[in-house]
Amino acid sequence: MQKYLSVYRESIENKEQFWSKAAEAIDWSKPWNKVLNQSNSPFNLWFEGGRLNTCYNALDRHVKNGLGETTALIYDSPVTNTKKSYTYSKLTNKVSVLAGTLKDLGIEKGDRVIIYMPMIPEAIMSMLACARIGAIHSVVFGGFAAKELATRIDDAQPKLIISASCGIEISKVIEYKPLLDKAIEIAEHKPQNCLILQRPQARAEMMSERDLDWTETISNSTETACVDVEATDPLYILYTSGTTGKPKGVVRDNGGHAVALKWSMENIYNIKPGEVFWAASDVGWVVGHSYICYGPLLNGSTTLVYEGKPIGTPDAGAFWRVISEHKVKSMFTAPTAFRAIRKQDQDGEFIKKYDLSHFESLFLAGERCDPDTLQWAEEKLQVPVIDHWWQTETGWAIAANCLGIEKLPVKSGSPTVAVPGYSVDFLDGKGNPVESGQMGNIVVKLPLPPGTLKTLWNDDERLIKSYFSTFDGYYLTGDAGYRDEDGYIYVMGRTDDVINVAGHRLSTGAMEEVLSSHPAVAECAVIGAKCELKGQLPIGLIVTKDKVDISNEQLVSELIALVRKDIGPVAAFKNACVVKRLPKTRSGKILRSTIRSIADGENYNMPATIDDPLILDEISVDLQIIGYPTDS
Repeated sequence: MQKYLSVYRESIENKEQFWSKAAEAIDWSKPWNKVLNQSNSPFNLWFEGGRLNTCYNALDRHVKNGLGETTALIYDSPVTNTKKSYTYSKLTNKVSVLAGTLKDLGIEKGDRVIIYMPMIPEAIMSMLACARIGAIHSVVFGGFAAKELATRIDDAQPKLIISASCGIEISKVIEYKPLLDKAIEIAEHKPQNCLILQRPQARAEMMSERDLDWTETISNSTETACVDVEATDPLYILYTSGTTGKPKGVVRDNGGHAVALKWSMENIYNIKPGEVFWAASDVGWVVGHSYICYGPLLNGSTTLVYEGKPIGTPDAGAFWRVISEHKVKSMFTAPTAFRAIRKQDQDGEFIKKYDLSHFESLFLAGERCDPDTLQWAEEKLQVPVIDHWWQTETGWAIAANCLGIEKLPVKSGSPTVAVPGYSVDFLDGKGNPVESGQMGNIVVKLPLPPGTLKTLWNDDERLIKSYFSTFDGYYLTGDAGYRDEDGYIYVMGRTDDVINVAGHRLSTGAMEEVLSSHPAVAECAVIGAKCELKGQLPIGLIVTKDKVDISNEQLVSELIALVRKDIGPVAAFKNACVVKRLPKTRSGKILRSTIRSIADGENYNMPATIDDPLILDEISVDLQIIGYPTDS
């Protein structure tokens, strides 16, 4: 661990020198005056006075440095049976012409552009085209409900919306244009134009005064040069859910973002220029921003845009086919994808059909990775499986096994150690440090490293209240966990997933870990439901693997005994039910707070990101069978 510790200490004790050196890997049109300005903390500024262009660093400079014929982007779409690749020269040309179109439509530096598109190359091109002219993009997950899209339109107030006629979910065509039209109708702010890419699977009806055809409009445009921006100028707004129901618009800057992501590609993921990196996510999420679009391209690597699913397009071997065919060196996805694959292919038979000899590492993030899933992936793939932890707000990993610095031993259930730049602490409710092995609030000491959130769009006050008011001098992650004697971090769940059972603070994440260890369990969720006597009681929802030879009653009995054995009677774990599926967001996160509201008999808003609203009715019936809510 010596090499890692040396790099980590340098990043904390000499942070300005550390990040100044890292910034040398980025091309600047004007050097910075000050590496870090903390005069208005927590609104700290990285590389103040420096000027650059993110699109230039992601595309043009690689062409200039002789990488023009290197593949920049691979598009693989099993749902449309399409495969394409773009060299750095070709992608630079297409982005430059699209940027010219934006300029022709009156988009200028600082203007906002909403991008509402499926997983297609044009989504990445749109992001880069905005960055090229200094416009601020806000990507909204394709197919988001009209009401949620309208909320983002009113907050960002875009001059232009870029969209496509449809997206495709396995074999189902989702028409975007009716959703977009409804959102604009609902919204108070009206964009000047909508640029619509017509896909052959569905043709959108156009409004003559507002809507423009992508192909036709771009054919009349010419290439345009990159516009220099301040390092501290906004690159994008990305909305994440808020406790009030109003989404929070996380703002990312240009300079710190470029430096941090370039550094992370080689030091965390061990990816070099020309190597293929695949983040199996969506451009609508932070993973898509950081590691489908910007990170790999800033690094001169090859990124992969995949329009498909881990199963069903066409089978549980979909990921292995992509890795084999495109010679992916490292992949990044959510644990839920691997649980889905494992459920259908427990023995890993599909893996044996493909040549994965060039595949070196798998990174998991987005939710807690249960040890059972991690160990299954390690056994079947025979490569390091790295659980790492970060948030929309941070934009890149807080804790990880930094393969490019020094590969550390993997500990199941831990995303390993703090990434250089992040001074991570664990505090009790009064702000006092807790001992190793003790649960606490996970916080990061200020200043946050480059690439993390600059503010919330038009809401500095909410930024302070949400992240910096609980513990003075710290960023509140909202997660709870502990650090062991070796410095390994364990993230046990959101702070509100630490339940209070008769005065005992217990982690639902720890209970899920126990449940997942049962050989019949594919995935699970534990929530804390209201209890008049004990305050809260845990309830387990279980999804079984395919073709298990055990009754639901017997399984529940064994799981209750397992929690009692591994955690103790103090957990009071007595209620569990087997369900067909768990309610999740489209990015794969289990909607635990919504399940809790159902169990407590409380009203809840339909989550905008839910993958299938009908599942909540199923969960409600399942919970009623075991007596929740208690007054039903």
